Amino acid sequence: MRHGPFSTLAAAMLLCSALLPASAHAADKVIIGVLGDQSGVVADVGGRGSVLAAKMAVEDFGGKVLGKPVEIRDADHQEKVDIASSIARQWFDTDGVDAIADLPNTGVVLALQEIARAKTKTLLVSGAASVEITGKYCSPFTTHWTDDTFALANGTARALVRERAADSWFFLTADYSFGYDLERDASATIKSLGGAVLGSVRFPLGSNDFSSFLLQAQASKAKMIGLASAGTDTVNAIKQAKEFGLEDGGQKLAALHAFVTDVASLGLQAAKGLVISTGFYWDDTDGTRAWAKRFFAAHGKMPTREQAGVYVSVLHYLKAVQAAGSTDAEAVNAMMRKLPVDRFGKQATIRPDGRVIYDLGVYEVKAPAESTGAWDYYRKISTVPGEQAFRQAALGGCALAHEELTTR
Repeated sequence: MRHGPFSTLAAAMLLCSALLPASAHAADKVIIGVLGDQSGVVADVGGRGSVLAAKMAVEDFGGKVLGKPVEIRDADHQEKVDIASSIARQWFDTDGVDAIADLPNTGVVLALQEIARAKTKTLLVSGAASVEITGKYCSPFTTHWTDDTFALANGTARALVRERAADSWFFLTADYSFGYDLERDASATIKSLGGAVLGSVRFPLGSNDFSSFLLQAQASKAKMIGLASAGTDTVNAIKQAKEFGLEDGGQKLAALHAFVTDVASLGLQAAKGLVISTGFYWDDTDGTRAWAKRFFAAHGKMPTREQAGVYVSVLHYLKAVQAAGSTDAEAVNAMMRKLPVDRFGKQATIRPDGRVIYDLGVYEVKAPAESTGAWDYYRKISTVPGEQAFRQAALGGCALAHEELTTR
């Protein structure tokens, strides 16, 4: 069978196309990866909801930037640094991914910061909470979009000491770096405002029995019991504190790191009176309500602050790409820090160290009789201005990020 010149040319073109790396095909699109926990302990907080949030941001931006379609892809890092690192390298080196969003787990973020720095790629962090992401481990290619350990601890403690006369505290602290950071920062704020920390006890990660720890908290007679923990540890501690009758004795609980989905898991009867700080609550403003109702229609649950952070970060990233006229990470990250951030109708800013600055809300969980319907969980008791809520840049030790941003 004879082949004409056109069929021979077509075959050659197909062969050349097959031999091109995926990154070459990716040049005609902008790709954002959503890397998170889709099957583990914080899947409910981020997971598929974070993927949905990223897709909503792309849709709201118009689906294209610089005339190129925007693609969202996702993966489950299973809370493992090696898996996350392997996925990131594959995405950056082979698949042409321009930025990675979500990223729960501080260990994962710190590992990926080195990879992203070496490959000049962007990280949009909404899942991990360590203050050091924009402190001593900062990067000019990383921005942190949600509440960090300093803001959560400082915001809650500041509001309660000043406005509720909660001047004596005892901490139940998860026995790892995250818990230590929360206790340290809350304690510093309490003492600076004239309060006292009467003691603390550390419990192993994944504890099921809090009885001995709660007895120590009860015996301290502290007005506030601060829970320096996260996830199921916080949920279990709250459930058992109710069983022990700590509230009956006049003590109140403050969860330094909790999500609206934790309250949904507990139920209002168990969670009522709990004090929580967060930079996002779905029912806070007209802007948050409008977006949250769209999210709920697709996901069946109201969004967490992590999922809201993914939405805001991806939308702002696309605005910066458009304004910079490029997907180059240096140009885009510099532009991201210049442009004002729209957080559902309220403006935020990004410091040179990558920290996004916004006001923090302090809320008390309603009693069942106060709730007007499903997901109506919080009553705002205070607002902490962003400049007070977050650690000052000068105290973070981020000289490298400042230098790189001003010299590149």
